[in-house]
Amino acid sequence: MPSALPFLEFGADRDTAEVTVLMLHGLGADGHDFADVAHMICEAARPQAWRFVLPHAETIPVTINMGMTMPAWYDILALSHPRAVDWETVTKSEQQIEELLRQEKAGKVFLAGFSQGAAMALQVGLKNQNSIAGILALSGYLLEDDSHPVPSPARDIPVGLFHGDDDEVVPLQAAQESFASLKANRYSPSLKIYPHLGHSVNQAEVQDLFEWLIQHS
Repeated sequence: MPSALPFLEFGADRDTAEVTVLMLHGLGADGHDFADVAHMICEAARPQAWRFVLPHAETIPVTINMGMTMPAWYDILALSHPRAVDWETVTKSEQQIEELLRQEKAGKVFLAGFSQGAAMALQVGLKNQNSIAGILALSGYLLEDDSHPVPSPARDIPVGLFHGDDDEVVPLQAAQESFASLKANRYSPSLKIYPHLGHSVNQAEVQDLFEWLIQHS
């Protein structure tokens, strides 16, 4: 088994949480990247007991960044659409995230992520549909190729895609193509586009994230 991932936690503890959000950071970041958002949402959700788990990905060499080592969920080989990735590193992170999911006891557990973390939230969530309440992908994309198709839907699982139209790292086209692929595979995703937003998250998106979670909790 891959080594366990360290993580930050906010809000309720594992035994008392009613809703848990497992939030995956982007390439080169770590769990601290969404600590303020996690704290804000846990406070806003009271009196309901919400919990955020923010894991730190392992540090690995990343090909598109000249082989420099950094926190990453997988190695990106080329900035194509869809991304060309090292699937062995994807699989290792999948197993680590699935282990974190198994540890959570809340009645509703959501998978969420930003950028590369959003790709992993989709990757793990679509394979573990009966274990989670929904998937949130911020500025992300589906990981798929001819050898790794999108899994068939096991149920009507909520999937929310959120993306800025000025994203210079993961272009809006990637989200639109992911949306179309999910629809073609009989999912019912939603796509919210934010004008003049680059590869980041703004206050409006955080508010929409919270409202989406409330709607599906």
